[in-house]
Amino acid sequence: MAVNYNAEPLLKVEGLKQYFKMSGNYTVKAVEDVSFQIYPGETYGLVGESGSGKSTIGRSIIRLYDLTDGKITFNGMDISGRMSKAVSKNLRTQMQMIFQDPMASLNPRKKIGDIIGEGLDIHHVFQTKRERDEMVKKILKKVGLAPEHASRYPHQFSGGQRQRVGIARALIMNPKLIIADECISALDVSIQAQVVNLMKDIQQETGAAYLFIAHDLSMVKYISDRIGVLHLGHLLETGTTEEIFSNPIHPYTKSLLSAIPVPNPVVEKQRAVLNYDYKTSGLNYNEGTNHLVSGTHFVKCTDEEFARWS
Repeated sequence: MAVNYNAEPLLKVEGLKQYFKMSGNYTVKAVEDVSFQIYPGETYGLVGESGSGKSTIGRSIIRLYDLTDGKITFNGMDISGRMSKAVSKNLRTQMQMIFQDPMASLNPRKKIGDIIGEGLDIHHVFQTKRERDEMVKKILKKVGLAPEHASRYPHQFSGGQRQRVGIARALIMNPKLIIADECISALDVSIQAQVVNLMKDIQQETGAAYLFIAHDLSMVKYISDRIGVLHLGHLLETGTTEEIFSNPIHPYTKSLLSAIPVPNPVVEKQRAVLNYDYKTSGLNYNEGTNHLVSGTHFVKCTDEEFARWS
């Protein structure tokens, strides 16, 4: 499915800041001045090491956290601050999240059918109980599970099957945007491929957009249309998948890409890993501004750094 970049963005994040006050004189600045856009039907991959603020951004967008600062516009609605009842209902039905740990995010006391159908119950989008059950069975089939699985409990499934339940729960509301927060990191490699292929098939069928949060660069390359590179809460570089992988500009992006193993022992032996340490790099993320490299490719740095790297 080709993404129309001339269309109005489905999600627009502008200057997002998310701070957490830990004590009277200590505050964690988890996300610092992050801006990006996601277009209808697009998969935007957000990558970075653990603790870089990826999951915090996802949770802030879906409003599990109150924003410290910044503006988020979703489907033409401002969802940054206090939301009206109508805006809140639209957000809860049109944006869904697939969580990292499928076991921790599923209620162990509820049957799968009730977990998947909870959104239907809350928003009353069915006429009869029979219609509700049919909707649950239909979505179970779509994610590769059997209708009779609706009467089972989460502990009776494997990790891959539980993640399919999480995907089904997100899909049943027919959302326009799905935030996938490290949704494959806890799975075996073969199961990861199945889940990602399932997500791509569903995207082709429904036209949903994804914010795909991960640290596995090879999987992000496979599924994403555009990629944003995050480090220490700052979005350092963003561009199409081809631009980021073939022409990385920022030293941190280059170090991430150099760490990807090559499935060829001869080439792997000669692969040079670039080490990057922010403390000794001489860079100051707070001083950087967005510089346009080409098309949709931006890098955050000072004018002098941009002239030196490009």
